[in-house]
Parts: sequence; structure tokens; C-alpha cells
Amino acid sequence: MRIYDYCEVKCVSEFNKDMKKLCKRYRTLEGDLETFLNTQIILYHIQGIDNKGVVQISDLGIEEHNIYKAKKFACRSLSGTGSKSGIRVIYSYREQEKDKDKITLIEIYCKGDKEGEDRERIHKYFG
Repeated sequence: MRIYDYCEVKCVSEFNKDMKKLCKRYRTLEGDLETFLNTQIILYHIQGIDNKGVVQISDLGIEEHNIYKAKKFACRSLSGTGSKSGIRVIYSYREQEKDKDKITLIEIYCKGDKEGEDRERIHKYFG
């Protein structure tokens, strides 16, 4: 099962910049993101299994889009951390009735580098 069979995945331009910057520090990040999409997203959104790795950010005042923060993200470059690597992924998940569901990757960051998600960025695209 692959995420692209069920969902259309897009990235905002700032997400690509975040990835490029983090990939210099964590060389496995691109593959780790692909693994994340094909496991955690499928478990949570497609199969309805909640392993407490994804939480909805509910206090944004945005009704049309559901925005989520992934807290369990396994990064192989951070050996010994498993899914508690400190990498956070902020994304929008929108269910479609006839088409594929849509995922928009908004932000990826290391928890040690910043306090939390960029709410201005979220509102820029979805507010």
C-alpha cells in the first residue's frame, strides 16, 4: 500500500526550503519522509489507527482544512532515537469524496531548533 494510491501529496514552497536545510544535517530525511507518509499517514488517516503519533492542531480558527502535527517521526540519521527523533511535520489532510484525498506538507522542523509550528505560515495558506 502506497500513500500515492490514496492521496495527492503537495508541498508549500517553504516546506521545500525547510527540507533542503534539514537534509544537510540529516542525510536520510528524504527517505524518512517517504516512509512516514507511507506508514504513519496511512495508519492514521486511511486505516483509522491512532498510535498517538499524529495530533490535530485544533486552535487555529480554520474550519475548511484539518491541520495536523506529526510527533512520531523516525529519522535514521538520529540513531538511537527511534520515532522520538524530535522531527515535527505539519500538514493539512483533506478528504475528497470522488477524487484522491489531499495532503499538503506545510512545515518540517527539528523540535530542538524552534518552539512550535509556524502559525503565520499555516494561516497564509489555509486561513
